[in-house]
Amino acid sequence: MYVITGATGNIGSKIVKRLLDEGQSVRMIARNAEKMKPFENQGGEAFPGSADDAEFLTKAFTGAKAVFTMEPPDVTADDPRKFINDMGEKIARAIQDAGVKYVVNLSTVGAHLPDSSGFISGLHDQENRLNQMKGINVVHLRPAYFMENLFDSMGMIKEHGMIGWTLKPDLKIPMIATEDIANYAAERLMDLDFKGSEVKYLLGERDVSYNEVARVIGSKIGLPDLKYQEMPEDTVRDAMRQWGLNERTTEAFITMMDDINSGRIYEDSKRTEETTTPTSLERFADTFAEVYKHS
Repeated sequence: MYVITGATGNIGSKIVKRLLDEGQSVRMIARNAEKMKPFENQGGEAFPGSADDAEFLTKAFTGAKAVFTMEPPDVTADDPRKFINDMGEKIARAIQDAGVKYVVNLSTVGAHLPDSSGFISGLHDQENRLNQMKGINVVHLRPAYFMENLFDSMGMIKEHGMIGWTLKPDLKIPMIATEDIANYAAERLMDLDFKGSEVKYLLGERDVSYNEVARVIGSKIGLPDLKYQEMPEDTVRDAMRQWGLNERTTEAFITMMDDINSGRIYEDSKRTEETTTPTSLERFADTFAEVYKHS
């Protein structure tokens, strides 16, 4: 039996579906029981509860062949790194107490840095935490920038006819579809072919710039002249404050974007056949266009 945390999220739900399609036994952890019902109908076991409750997690992890773990950031948290660390400590305790031997842990590109944004540094801490535990085998997935982050641009496209962010317009960065992350995670869970501690980068089909993103997405949604505009950091800060984000969370985002622009986040990664995944920007743009049409 496999246990999947974040089972209703972008990645977790796809892992659950893949495992169930393969005829595997799956226990799903998520706060919202209603969202797990479709998977229950396929034979999944719903285990509703919070991933920040160590006692609950220990019960959920007990009897697992392997678990998929993740610490999703909370943009409302006063201290993003502390929030991730608090959750990570409870997950680690539950792994130990439940006697779990295999863990596929969702981390991020840039997690080699101890001093990046609070989001990334928190996942750096969790990798180290799991690496220091005795008796477990863990593979840390370090995926690149999610293509699904582009969904956040839909409102700006509809209101202003552009895509804007703080990244340099011609900077090519790896972008990955969450489907590819989920498929890789599911395969490692089923294979259990890792010993000790391993890091695996997942870098998408190719590196792309935001200028290219605007061109490809624009062509799919009927806006062939869609442009990307690099925005000043102060403008983005003001927008984040208007969205209700606190100062530390806002600065965590800005730091992360700075580290992307400088290339610092990617300095430890290398594109190879093994780190390249199949979903192209063009294929993802078809999905984007369908969601855009109904948004």
